[in-house]
Amino acid sequence: MKSEMDLTSDQIEHLLHGNPDWEEWVAPMQKLLPKYEVNTAERIAMFMAQCGHESNNFRVLEENLNYSAVGLNKIFPKYFERAGRDANKYHRQPERIANVVYSGRMGNGDEASGDGWRFRGRGVIQLTGKNNVSRFAEYVGMSLDKVIEYLGTKEGALESACWYWKIRNLNEPSDACDVVRATKLVNGGTIGLADRQHHYEEAMKILGGKYTPKPRPVLLKLHSTGDEVEAVQRKLGLAADGHFGKLTEAAVIAWQANNGLTPDGIVGPQTMKKLLGV
Repeated sequence: MKSEMDLTSDQIEHLLHGNPDWEEWVAPMQKLLPKYEVNTAERIAMFMAQCGHESNNFRVLEENLNYSAVGLNKIFPKYFERAGRDANKYHRQPERIANVVYSGRMGNGDEASGDGWRFRGRGVIQLTGKNNVSRFAEYVGMSLDKVIEYLGTKEGALESACWYWKIRNLNEPSDACDVVRATKLVNGGTIGLADRQHHYEEAMKILGGKYTPKPRPVLLKLHSTGDEVEAVQRKLGLAADGHFGKLTEAAVIAWQANNGLTPDGIVGPQTMKKLLGV
């Protein structure tokens, strides 16, 4: 593991740039991050990148479900428009909305149970659902009622994220500086990746860590242009004009089929390596 470090107040102020309550986060961060082994520049930077994106730099600690009727049909069509539910009856009613969109999943009961609202997202990583909240409550030795109160404090908002970080083994991609993998583990996809990447790079500068972004692999396809296209065209015996047109695509498909690759007409890392040796 890389060198462990202790966060200073000055570093926390800069990591939480724009958060007027940054001083109130100093004690919880200095106490909890080491406890959960989020204790190197790489790990702290990744934690701040992911949680900073999810909570707007630790400023939003409770899920905002104050949607308009139009927003409900657009964001949650499965539960409103496509389900035949009149979104106008839920317009700007966060509690009723939560009880619809979170009912019957993540351990929650039906709409009438009120579990959707009770176990809405809280904390700097938005811990959501009865199953997750119950597991966290068991871990910290609290009842559900007590842990919901705890999640409303800065220490609880932070510790819930640290706990989630631990059970998802997020220190592993953090050690590898792999923002994409960490994002998928937190988000289930890559929503907000550019912002998370920006947070990460800024945090690494503040913490004095070393990070060199990996170059993106070349991906050439129909309508691509440039020197790489010319190199591919020359290798395929085509006129090297640097424009990836239909003729180039057909030649790539034929070459891929003859060389044991998926004939998709796209020059990705595997095709590039086998065709050009790079």
